[in-house]
Amino acid sequence: MKHILFLLFAITTSITCYSQEKELTWEELGEQYEFPKWYTEARFGIWVHWGAQTQPKEGGGWYARHMYMEDVGKQLWGKNAYSYHNKTYGHPSEIGYKDVINDWKAENLDTDALLQYFKSLGAKYFVALANHHDHFDNFNSSYHPWNSVNIGPKRDIIGEFEKSSKKYGIPFGVSSHDDRYLSWWLSAFGADISGPMKGVPYDGHMTKEDGIGKWWEGLDPADLYGLPPEKRTPEWIEGVKQNWLLRHEELVTKYDVDMIWFDGYGFPYEEYGKELCQYFINRDYQQHGVFTKVVIGKMGNEKAVVKDIERGGANEILKQPWQGITTLRTWFYKEDIGSEYKQNARTIIELLCDYMSKNGNLLLNVELLPDGTIPPAQKKILDDIGNWVNTNSEAIYASKPWKIFGDNLNSSLSSKETYLSETNLKAQEQQKKKEQFNERGIKAPPYGHNEVRFTTNGDRLFVFVMNPEEGAIELPSLGLKSEYTPNKISSIKMLGSNEKIDFKQNNDKLILNVPAKRTNKYATVFEMKGAL
Repeated sequence: MKHILFLLFAITTSITCYSQEKELTWEELGEQYEFPKWYTEARFGIWVHWGAQTQPKEGGGWYARHMYMEDVGKQLWGKNAYSYHNKTYGHPSEIGYKDVINDWKAENLDTDALLQYFKSLGAKYFVALANHHDHFDNFNSSYHPWNSVNIGPKRDIIGEFEKSSKKYGIPFGVSSHDDRYLSWWLSAFGADISGPMKGVPYDGHMTKEDGIGKWWEGLDPADLYGLPPEKRTPEWIEGVKQNWLLRHEELVTKYDVDMIWFDGYGFPYEEYGKELCQYFINRDYQQHGVFTKVVIGKMGNEKAVVKDIERGGANEILKQPWQGITTLRTWFYKEDIGSEYKQNARTIIELLCDYMSKNGNLLLNVELLPDGTIPPAQKKILDDIGNWVNTNSEAIYASKPWKIFGDNLNSSLSSKETYLSETNLKAQEQQKKKEQFNERGIKAPPYGHNEVRFTTNGDRLFVFVMNPEEGAIELPSLGLKSEYTPNKISSIKMLGSNEKIDFKQNNDKLILNVPAKRTNKYATVFEMKGAL
């Protein structure tokens, strides 16, 4: 009998070990993968979309592309890049983006100080840019010589951020935007279409030999810009994709990466991107026996991928975790856009409330200056956001959606305060049907004073009053005879205060008295016991 039991134990153990050692296909991962709690319970993260393109003070977030374009067409955020580059650096036939990279020093970067600060704001994970469309790696790449250790800062940017993230106990993610560089960089192979330098090729045509005696001696511009279009063979393009895979496999193994985020729609380079994701998740599962890593991208139908929504959010509660990404002004810090902000503390808090109520996270970009520090004006905004997050943490971390995400919805469309025309109202209604780029900003009409969002945590229901003012508001969804079947509420308190909150619940609605004295000037959060 002992021998039989031992044999059964050995068989069971071998099956368990095999299940962790066997590499699952992407389809198998889709069926077995479970999103880790560190991510689904985080709700709020910080990102630094920061690299060499931050170095020029003007020219938009696609500086590397637009500096080679006299006319940027409809991409007006880059309209100053060409003129700024000529004025600051010289003509791009001689001094191009390769020289901008060398000019970037990140001299005041202190990753410990940044991570300590981001954690104090209540961020539960952190993401750093590993590479952008400019094909420059912010890490010590063995497969790509144009990287931040060899050129520019001469520092392993990703390595430093990773160590600081681990030091302060914050899960660490990286973002990759590199897969579109083949088409994105074509402007570097052009020439002026008018003026004294008309027809003189830009430095994308330079070769390794052109660097002899210069600061970039030994480096090949073709490794940064790619080959001139006329020299690109199918074999060379295939080699670019294989190199992408090698670089990114090294990225997620050399550094203890918890999450990888992809720009663009679909997997980078299709099957190559899928292979990387499969490798990333499988390697983790084989080591730990559970899933601890996260892949995020604009791939809404992939079961093992968090759906990413750029500058927007879901329009309903989604069963699978998703993430909205945004920034206060622009992705890379620039001075030519002036002091105009698309978002401020109030609107970021409103986005967070809305996203959480629909099972989403908010990842907020911080526009670091070229030297690696936070712009003072933006730090004031971040401080306000952090104060709100820390005050209302019980309603944020590990929160889940309720049966519906909110009540008194679309109040801004009907508010008398908005003075919108019928045409504008229809345009807003159409925009709300979208997800990507549908976010509300500073210029959006204010929420009505009675519009709310909901989250739950355990046996507590939390109500976020989006635009509070003193007085009673009515919430039909919390009436005792509501179709959402809430229970009788026993008590209500405002987070951050011990003040008693008056309320009345009848069959038709909950009447909630919002006090004049509140914990801050932004969305006010009420904890309700007994409702669930």
